[in-house]
Amino acid sequence: MTLPVIFGLAGPELTPDERAFFRDANPAGYILFGRNIETPAQLRALTDALRALRGDDHLPILIDQEGGRVARLGAPHWQDWPAAAALARGATLSEEVAESQAAERVRLNYEALGLELAAMGVTVTCAPVLDVPQADAHDIIGDRAFGETPEQVATLGRACMDGLTLAGIAGVIKHIPGHGRALSDSHESLPRVAADAASLAADCQPFSELSDATMAMTAHVVYEAWDAEYCASVSARVIEEQIRGCIGFDGLLMSDDLDMKALSGDLPSRAVAVLEAGCDIALNCWGRFDDMTAIAEAVPTITEVAQERLLRARSTLHVAQDSVALAARMAALIARRDALY
Repeated sequence: MTLPVIFGLAGPELTPDERAFFRDANPAGYILFGRNIETPAQLRALTDALRALRGDDHLPILIDQEGGRVARLGAPHWQDWPAAAALARGATLSEEVAESQAAERVRLNYEALGLELAAMGVTVTCAPVLDVPQADAHDIIGDRAFGETPEQVATLGRACMDGLTLAGIAGVIKHIPGHGRALSDSHESLPRVAADAASLAADCQPFSELSDATMAMTAHVVYEAWDAEYCASVSARVIEEQIRGCIGFDGLLMSDDLDMKALSGDLPSRAVAVLEAGCDIALNCWGRFDDMTAIAEAVPTITEVAQERLLRARSTLHVAQDSVALAARMAALIARRDALY
């Protein structure tokens, strides 16, 4: 049986304790961070080792590779990918470009980015960001967003997903139902959004237009018009009425990281809370062994509907083999992207 948790790892290779624990626990997937990454050969060996634990070629191996300031892979071994806002507006960020040209640039960029991930054995990236930033909000979203209107974010978010799909990489739309109005960083505190229901509905538009995505990540944000007590990740009301209902998302719903300070309680209770609220998967990023074992002991069995959503998401994941061919294709895509500036 699958454990309804995605776990991080402690370092650049699996420890004996991790091997034994992961083999027995069978988590839904894994997420990689800078501490897990040294060189291309090391990273591919790590992702191959994760798949080999259970002989699973459809294993979700996630990474936060948006481009710009949120990128786990970078120089000198990997490309420096532009932020979403740079792709949307052009190299100087000083003037608007035609929407069709921007969409093509986004698609080419994320197809190339996806190929680089595929060569490393990564199958999922936590992108696109579909949040619509507001001028008076915290800059945690900022240039990670594709634009300042729901229409532009939806259009370019779709182009991002199309590019990733062409590369054989799955995307995770985030932070559903929207982090763009938050006045604080949910890594550090619990944001509360006082906007009315009509304003929140506009923020949901990009998520509604990409509701066919196979995976989404929740926002640790309180939306007072919907649920004044609980943030979305632990609010059954927000998940059922807004994410599943109004937005219409029926894919695999994972929480944002359990370790973020927006949540309260110990980690096992946080994991239980997000699952009981309606998330399919709890996300635990830090790879601390005692935390992982405690979470595994506390969480309930994965629900049938969550298992079905996980299987649907897994069916799109494939392991790439020919890294030389992928690199040549990636270079050609980057050249085409850069010609559009």
